[in-house]
Amino acid sequence: MKKITRDQLIARLVKAGELFVLGDDKDEVDSFFDTRNFRFHSPGVDIDYASLKNYFKSVRAALDDRSIKRGIIVAEGNYVTCQTRIEGKFVREFTQSPEGTLPPNGQHIIFDLINIFRFDDQGRLAEEWVQTDNRSLLRQLSKHN
Repeated sequence: MKKITRDQLIARLVKAGELFVLGDDKDEVDSFFDTRNFRFHSPGVDIDYASLKNYFKSVRAALDDRSIKRGIIVAEGNYVTCQTRIEGKFVREFTQSPEGTLPPNGQHIIFDLINIFRFDDQGRLAEEWVQTDNRSLLRQLSKHN
């Protein structure tokens, strides 16, 4: 099997994020992940691929005008680390916030994340670690007009 290059891993990461956040072809998104073995880790959270898909389904349902941007990206071997910003307008109930279900407030919401991704030898996402400021996110989610 041909070794996957750094640039290919980064391109796959960017495309997978776009598919998850924007809600494009749901079958295509699976091709970017080791769907059976994938693990997602953040403080207090350790979930599988199906749970991560459900989380992003709730993000898409809650936010209009969604976008995802990758900031600084560093890659070494099968690991890619980056800054991520997910934004959108909070217009419908968010069922999987860090505090559970929250009603919409009509505000523009920004999720700022630091991610570390591990790819398998086939270029599929196998593991992800995330650090985020949930306190700031919850303040934004609870703002009222």
